[in-house]
Amino acid sequence: MGKGDKKTRRGKIRNKTYGNLRPNPRRNARKKKLKMLIFSSTATTTVENR
Repeated sequence: MGKGDKKTRRGKIRNKTYGNLRPNPRRNARKKKLKMLIFSSTATTTVENR
């Protein structure tokens, strides 16, 4: 198990790929941003309805 193994973290770094062992930082940032947008839009709607 080393740099040539596609299932290990080292192998994914060497192959420049992502997966469960090595989550993609851009994808996580995109999900977080989208979550904040959805949360902020629902929060303003509930406040306006009161």
